[in-house]
Amino acid sequence: MLSIIYHLIFLFASIYIFLKLIGYAIYEINTQNNKYGGIAIISFSLVVVIFSNVMVWIN
Repeated sequence: MLSIIYHLIFLFASIYIFLKLIGYAIYEINTQNNKYGGIAIISFSLVVVIFSNVMVWIN
């Protein structure tokens, strides 16, 4: 039971951080005119969120 709670807390925390990063990437694209940086932030953070959650749920 504790393991499921830990997995869910980790999932919600990583989704929350991912949404914050998307906000920063949109700021980077709109304000700084750095499209490549915004796209890189979104793609890298998406990969990190997916793989970290896969590793947590497997173990």
